[in-house]
Amino acid sequence: MLTKVTKGLVIAAIAATSMIAADKISGAGATFPAPCYYDWAYNYQKATKTRVNYQAIGSGGGIKQISERIVDFGATDAPMTPKELDAAKLLQFPAVIGSIVVAFNIPGVADEHLKLKNSVVADIFAGKITMWNDPAIAADNAGVKLPAEKIVVAHRSDGSGTTYVFTDYLSESSKMWKSKFGVGKAIGWATGIGGKGNEGVTNLIKQTPYSIGYIENAYKEKNNLSAATLQTAEGKWVTARKDNFQAAVKQAKWSKKDHFYSSLVLQDASYPIVAATFILMPREKAEVNEQVIKFYDYSFRNGDQAAEKLGYIPLPTETTNLVRQYWAETK
Repeated sequence: MLTKVTKGLVIAAIAATSMIAADKISGAGATFPAPCYYDWAYNYQKATKTRVNYQAIGSGGGIKQISERIVDFGATDAPMTPKELDAAKLLQFPAVIGSIVVAFNIPGVADEHLKLKNSVVADIFAGKITMWNDPAIAADNAGVKLPAEKIVVAHRSDGSGTTYVFTDYLSESSKMWKSKFGVGKAIGWATGIGGKGNEGVTNLIKQTPYSIGYIENAYKEKNNLSAATLQTAEGKWVTARKDNFQAAVKQAKWSKKDHFYSSLVLQDASYPIVAATFILMPREKAEVNEQVIKFYDYSFRNGDQAAEKLGYIPLPTETTNLVRQYWAETK
């Protein structure tokens, strides 16, 4: 039989455990926004003493873990459709916007000095163009010393929202790609070597001369890599820079009714591979969701500068206000 003192200790231990649980939020998923979420979590813990433990395991893993209720929130770059959200009983909202760059490692060719038509990018990743001095590449790169070297394609090996967005861009750019490979978080690559997460592909590009791959812009900036100049929807050359990313963001059409399901790929007069990344929450866990919402609400109010420093685009104020309305309506 427990004594009064022992009972008191047990009750205190349970209370302490509850307090610890309330002071910790767990999330998992997309590697695309991970640098931003890590920074936001660090600042949030400093301000509130609440720890946000985020694991960058890829969008596929994030969807799986939140669907199985293993974590408090999931993160995906490939937005779930309203039908998929209903089936999994999940909520979804955008958190931050980033861009995917086509990064390359060609000795002697500097950042932004390589021009690649969107259709040419599709042909490279489809294994149709295999040499850096191929006439299709050379035609747009007069004065650039293109080597007679084989192209090494680097792609994701895991289920990835970054892959989903990139293959969406390729499908919009090439009928061949759309019919042969399509859009997906994981596809059957025709060529190349695979790396896990944005970090894995980044390391492959850094370590492999004559390679090319797709990574989130923050990873390109952090690792001082080079990125190709691509095309707008109208075919104009455009570099991977903040103002060109923002041009796509301004054209976003968000809807609370569709849980913000949308695409920013190949908008007019903007960089062609821009995407929002999304947060997923269970519909039935109101108390836990409130803690997740507090974290993102704080980050929306205080995290823009950190996001921009890392190469991301914060959500416009009108979008964060719409997200707050969504939170209130779905409690």
